[in-house]
Amino acid sequence: MDDYPLIENHGLIGDLQTAALVATDGTIDWFCCPRFDSPSIFGALLDREMGGHFSLAPADKTYTTRQLYFPDTAILVTRFMTESGTGEVMDFMPVTGATATGRHRLVRMLRCVRGSMRFEGHIAPRFDYGRAPHQLHITEHGAVFTSEGMELAVHAVREPGDERLLSLLSGDKDLHFTLPMKAGQQRGLILESAPDGPPREVRLDEFQPLFDETIRFWRSWLAQSGYSGRWREAVERSAVTLKLMTYAPTGALVAAPTAGLPEQLGGERNWDYRFTWIRDASFSVYALLGMGFKEEAAAFISWLRDRVREEAGGKDGTGPLNIMYRVDGSSDLVEEVLEHWEGYQGSSPVRIGNGAASQLQMDIYGEALDSIYFAHQRGIRLDNRGWTSLHTLLDWLVDHWDQPGEGVWETRGGRKDFTYGRVMSWVAFDRALRLASASGRPAAKGRWTDERDKIYEQVLTKGWDPGRRAFVQHYGSDVLDSALLRMPTVGFITPDDPMWTSTLDAMDRELVTDSLVYRYNPEASPDGLRGSEGTFSLCSFMYVDALARAGRTDQARLALEKMLTYANHLGLYSEEIDLTGRQLGNFPQAFTHLALIDAAITLDATLSRAPAGGAGAM
Repeated sequence: MDDYPLIENHGLIGDLQTAALVATDGTIDWFCCPRFDSPSIFGALLDREMGGHFSLAPADKTYTTRQLYFPDTAILVTRFMTESGTGEVMDFMPVTGATATGRHRLVRMLRCVRGSMRFEGHIAPRFDYGRAPHQLHITEHGAVFTSEGMELAVHAVREPGDERLLSLLSGDKDLHFTLPMKAGQQRGLILESAPDGPPREVRLDEFQPLFDETIRFWRSWLAQSGYSGRWREAVERSAVTLKLMTYAPTGALVAAPTAGLPEQLGGERNWDYRFTWIRDASFSVYALLGMGFKEEAAAFISWLRDRVREEAGGKDGTGPLNIMYRVDGSSDLVEEVLEHWEGYQGSSPVRIGNGAASQLQMDIYGEALDSIYFAHQRGIRLDNRGWTSLHTLLDWLVDHWDQPGEGVWETRGGRKDFTYGRVMSWVAFDRALRLASASGRPAAKGRWTDERDKIYEQVLTKGWDPGRRAFVQHYGSDVLDSALLRMPTVGFITPDDPMWTSTLDAMDRELVTDSLVYRYNPEASPDGLRGSEGTFSLCSFMYVDALARAGRTDQARLALEKMLTYANHLGLYSEEIDLTGRQLGNFPQAFTHLALIDAAITLDATLSRAPAGGAGAM
């Protein structure tokens, strides 16, 4: 199990339709193609022996390695330093555009900076999560892997007179190669899916425009950012990371580009996050518009509008919206277990698909309506058909909000009356009323107002525990839930209300440990799963936001600065952090980076208004 790299020892590259993880030792150990949610080609992150990988590193294994992003881009640079020389690998994927395609390119450029260095490479694809066989054919200029309709070409980037780059080990279906280099030389490989021809030699003067165009794309995109606050570097890296996890043909944002990475080593909380959650993607609207990325926010609103139109008629048992979809908007997310894979450091089962897709989670309607209203305020408007579909959705919610669900954390311990679900149902009616007034569209205002007010009174009576002096996870319990940190954010309660400040104090005592925040206590509120989990990074940034809104700016700033130290060397976050500071869960997680942006924007605004020295206790 020591062969597995730490989850945080990776960088992310992508082309806005799929993505790959590159470890600090130069190994690509996760890559799905042609989409985020397609079967893996390289999956060694979940099974070192059977998953497949693309390694590229010095032959001298006594190297020191460092990793960074080429400034203001998604081009990843992995540097290797040995006694004989220094070299680097530049990994990137040329952006594919907004038309879905099977053609994707992994570009791996090698450069010797000083001295001399011999690189060794090993390309070992394992198609369809290692379940499909493949063939390898060597050509004069590269190689071709084929497997059940999938074809990968390996193109050599070299100059005339170079020695033969590729050599196949006898009886092997993998590609092994060596490349000796000296200072100033640059060579490389391009791995291309669905190639438009046979492998070919690529000259350096042909490669350079690919590199330059990729730089221009990312820098031009990032230049649209309007954020100039105190945490610009972390915020902009989060924005680039979110862009890398956006499926350009539809505007859908995946929760993470990975599947099966454990929330607890050796545990069963190993989920597939390569899908679009209504909740996560709705939050992206606030972060993206908060930074000035209107085009991306509009693309998601269009995607969400299509889901509402398709399903506004309702479905038995789960409501008119699924909680998640594939990036193309389809809803086939049947969960299965890859029995032949051992899982990251032995953490099984490895799941693909997601059984939580059929859960009833009432909060998604509030999140969807809130994002639509927020976008409307910034000029992204619903057309008449969209409003009609939304009206139908609200009619369903009128009749169904007062029922138990599985909750925001997708527990598998049975349905309950979750307070957060009720709060977000209140948000759904509140934002629908605001939209109707702002647009002058016909609406059942009286009925929506009645339901909104009923929910408000119910939450104040059943969601509040007088003994704990706190809002609780679900009715009839005294368990705290950090999802409720959003109560003042959505306007259900003011941040200085005594009921809220006492709730925040209770969370401080029970869910917060040195700025890190747990979602809830699974021992006090069984969730139907074995084992425990680490602190949830999303909640830690939500905590910063809540502290800032409550005027506790010194405490909020310290909590944010501490959270920034838990990022990996590239500024990326997985889902959770354990007691040792190690990152756990799927990586990188969009929700965490969205919350980081929101927290930074909120705290910046609060600090700008606050008197010198801030406010609140440490």
